[in-house]
Amino acid sequence: MHGESAVAATDRIGAARAATLEFDRRSTEADSAAQPGPDGAGISDALLEIRDLWVGYRSPSGPIAALSGVSLTIRRGEVVALVGESGSGKSTLAQAVIGLLGHNAEVGGGAITFDGRVLDTGSERIMREIRGARIGFVPQDPGLSLNPVRRIGDQVAEALLVHRRINPRGARRRAVELLAEAGLDHPDLRAGQYSHELSGGQRQRVLIAAALACAPDLIIADEPTSALDATVARRVMDRLTERTAARGAAVLLITHDLAVAAERAHRLVVLSGGEIVESGPTARILAEPAHPYTRRLLAAAPSLNGFTEYRPARAVAGAPLLALNGIHKRFPLRDGASTAAGGGAITAVDGVDLTLHPGETLALVGESGSGKSTTARIALRLTDADRGTVVFEGGDLTKVRGERLRALRRRFQVVYQNPYAALDPRWRVGAIVEEPLRAYGVGERAERRARVRELLEQVALPADFAARRPAELSGGQRQRVAIARALALRPALLVLDEPVSALDASVQAQILDLLERLQRELALSYLFISHDLAVVRRIADRVAVLRAGRIVESGRTADIFECPAHEYTRELLAAIPVPAAAKGS
Repeated sequence: MHGESAVAATDRIGAARAATLEFDRRSTEADSAAQPGPDGAGISDALLEIRDLWVGYRSPSGPIAALSGVSLTIRRGEVVALVGESGSGKSTLAQAVIGLLGHNAEVGGGAITFDGRVLDTGSERIMREIRGARIGFVPQDPGLSLNPVRRIGDQVAEALLVHRRINPRGARRRAVELLAEAGLDHPDLRAGQYSHELSGGQRQRVLIAAALACAPDLIIADEPTSALDATVARRVMDRLTERTAARGAAVLLITHDLAVAAERAHRLVVLSGGEIVESGPTARILAEPAHPYTRRLLAAAPSLNGFTEYRPARAVAGAPLLALNGIHKRFPLRDGASTAAGGGAITAVDGVDLTLHPGETLALVGESGSGKSTTARIALRLTDADRGTVVFEGGDLTKVRGERLRALRRRFQVVYQNPYAALDPRWRVGAIVEEPLRAYGVGERAERRARVRELLEQVALPADFAARRPAELSGGQRQRVAIARALALRPALLVLDEPVSALDASVQAQILDLLERLQRELALSYLFISHDLAVVRRIADRVAVLRAGRIVESGRTADIFECPAHEYTRELLAAIPVPAAAKGS
């Protein structure tokens, strides 16, 4: 996006919107001629048909129903969004279509047909021919889906080689092109890197590039934008929209981001408890949701529920809690490789200055790779800056070492994006929350257990959750456990690194309410890292906009959102998804 002018971006986005409108026109004509299916789609141009699908999972406590009689048709050139809370069965449906259900899954009935070919009774050989070549899949978790010991370019090129589309040299060249199309900067450099060298958003774009490699007829995208900032998410979704219009391909968009679904999908399918509770044209469901569950989902989405207020301006007095002054950080490239990125090194942070006062929330926003997480790691002394100082509670943190640094770390804690990866799956919740207390020798055993109960109560979890393991909790419950652990040592500062981006809309709202309540009760300061500007608008007092390691604009949240001064900030705000029905208003 950095190399694209605002005018070019507007033209490109306009072309994608025009393609969508053209699809809608053709769809209307086709609907009048085609025999309607059970969910309202025409049979004549159906690409994927799912009829009365039942899927369950075996577990030690007995069978668990995941899908109960689901029927769905997707036509060529159509974007269908499947929405619902975590555990509603969205990912199970996607895995059933491409034959990747877990070993403990059982299909209890139903049929899946792709382009007239029955998939659920087909052989694994047939699925290997179709998977990747005709059906592209973007999985939800890039950290688990990419091979850590293979270079990125090789993984993107794999589908081309497996399906014999191109020779090895051509596959490597095409992989670089695909990475560029998916929005990665310096794609030639990224192709030679490993997954641990990329940010979460960059890894997600790698998965999107791999899914598009063979120009499939159907793209199943399972949360494709959850790790992406607004501008890159828009670019990626524009790419998918253009492809469906140009090639007659289709997209099954599985997402908890209702704003993206509202902007991109021709139809919404709402899944709850393994059943479709509502489906139909996107504009109609947004305007007149019939089911209470749908109404609850829409009301919980920050960008759809009509939120217009900002936090009231607070008077700031005294010294800041945290101050970063002239922070610089460069990372050397492996084997001394030299690129246009900067002669053997990548500049991650380039002269950052920021302050955070007691009881305040400062949001860091910007594209993936802009330096947000590196800045936060430097603030926490998890990474040392090359130049500059970090001042915390009046002391120069950059010069502190050993036991003194360890003692200071009680005062600042971090909550990560993925609560499941942040919690030890072998431990029970009580041990996880108690761990910081044990590590710092706080209290006797009985006192620590009492503190655990107090912490669980603070994050609105019952005391008996202490006996559970992370796998027994929902995503929102796991994030509450992560917050409870972060609060154990009574810190003054929490660094919240994308704390709600992996959660569905209703759970997002609960966690944001929790964070606001805890801030009031405990006088906490938050350094809030997020690519979701709708969430930032709700929770932040001030915003700092990062681009390529530099702060290009900062100020009160209302000022940044209502009167952005920098062109890059205006691009970020313009990329916030807007429901298609609202575009003409």
